[in-house]
Amino acid sequence: MTSTRFLLPKENKTAYQKIAELDQIGKSGSINEKLQELIKIYASQLNSCVFCIDMHSKDALAKGEKLQRIIGLTSWEEASFYTAEERAVLAFTKEVTLIQQGGVRDETYHELQKYYSEKEIGELLILVGTINIYNRIGVTTRLQPKIDQ
Repeated sequence: MTSTRFLLPKENKTAYQKIAELDQIGKSGSINEKLQELIKIYASQLNSCVFCIDMHSKDALAKGEKLQRIIGLTSWEEASFYTAEERAVLAFTKEVTLIQQGGVRDETYHELQKYYSEKEIGELLILVGTINIYNRIGVTTRLQPKIDQ
């Protein structure tokens, strides 16, 4: 088992509070709560952040998301239980998260525009960007979830 290196909220409280404020902006937008959690889980899977995967999977379940859809996120392109809108968001999430692999393709962006306004795409970008910040903190500090009893 890997041990946590340090807790950023404790060591850099002000900076962490600013990240939390950005997170709150994303949460308070018009994007459906369940979809927000799917975004957070999927980005966290791409970044291998076990703490965030655990937390947001539990949050999604608490908000009524189906376990099958949470488990299926790693293979969403092959799964039939995501809508076209959700697929557009997951593709966007992947390309923003893996930005070094060529950025967000025009095709992905145009597909997103079928469902979302520019303002809403901005909200999606804030959601994806913020979870990526949290993932980088979690992975770097080796943050671990508590083991369920």
